[in-house]
Parts: sequence; C-alpha cells; structure tokens
Amino acid sequence: MASIVSALAISPATAIDALRRRAPITPGSLNTSDANNTFRTSTVSYHPHRSNRFTCLAISTDASIKEAVKTDKAPAALGPYSQAIKANNTVFVSGVLGLIPETGKFVSDNVEEQTEQVLKNMGEILKASGASYSSVVKTTIMLADLKDFKKVNEIYAKYFPAPAPARSTYQVAALPLDAKIEIECIAAL
Repeated sequence: MASIVSALAISPATAIDALRRRAPITPGSLNTSDANNTFRTSTVSYHPHRSNRFTCLAISTDASIKEAVKTDKAPAALGPYSQAIKANNTVFVSGVLGLIPETGKFVSDNVEEQTEQVLKNMGEILKASGASYSSVVKTTIMLADLKDFKKVNEIYAKYFPAPAPARSTYQVAALPLDAKIEIECIAAL
C-alpha cells in the first residue's frame, strides 16, 4: 500500500479511510485543501458494481474491533487466552477439551465421550458468539492417537451439516491435561 500512497501523493490515513469505505483511489481523486497537506475525500466515489482493485482485505490490529467471547456453559480457559475472539465478522474458537464446565474434569478417559463433550462445549462457545455449527468454516482436530480418527469422524459428522467445514487433523505428542482430543475452529458471522 505504501507504493500506492506514494504514487498517488496522498496521506496513508486518507488512503486507509478510502479503503475502509471501499472507494476507488485514483490520481486526482484526492486533492490537497491547504498548506498543511490536509486532504478532501468528497470527490472519492463509491462504485458498488465496479471492482475496487485497491480494496484492502487485511485484518485490522485495532483492539476496538476485537472482542473476547466468554460463557460459563463451556470450560474456562486454562491459561492466558480467551475461549474465543470475535473480529472482522469472524469467530476464532480456541482449542476446546472434553471437560465438564461445572467440574473442570474430563467427562471420561474415553475418546468418544471426550469428542462428544468437546463438540458440546464448542457449540456453547459458538452460541455465545452469535455463531453456530453451520457457520463453522474451518476446524483443526488434534488427537493423542491418530488411530482414533474413525471414531472421532463418526461423532464429528453429527455436528456439522453439509457442506462440512474445511479441516485438518493431526496426531500430537501431547495435549493439555493429557486429553485424548482437542478441537479448535473458525466460524463466519
């Protein structure tokens, strides 16, 4: 973007403002209004049917658009992280374990029961964020033993309607609290 700003001789703040409004930036569309190099943006127009080549799709680092999601209906975070974060119409759910929210203990030592509890907990976090299983676009499953893949798939399939989210599944060396499974996800709002 710096090269575009330099080429058009406009301030970065003006360029960012135009990008946020999805307005095209073209030479001559922004004019200086005084000696302090302040810019008028009234001549920048928005064209809803035209491609805006300079529209920025980057995720903002502005903390005011980042919101923590918290619910007592799912286990509390085990460290300095949030159950989920909402930002830019997206929900990022942290890794969820098969813990019973009220006790903080595993539902059992069985991978099937832990998977069921993980997905119930994830559903509560999604609900608290305004999302649902059907709005999940990506999941990541971490297993203590990849041999549990088929068992997990049978339970997982009950929760995600077609089209199923994109997914990655890994066997990991260890999971928090010696869990059998951990799942994280990303959902669209």
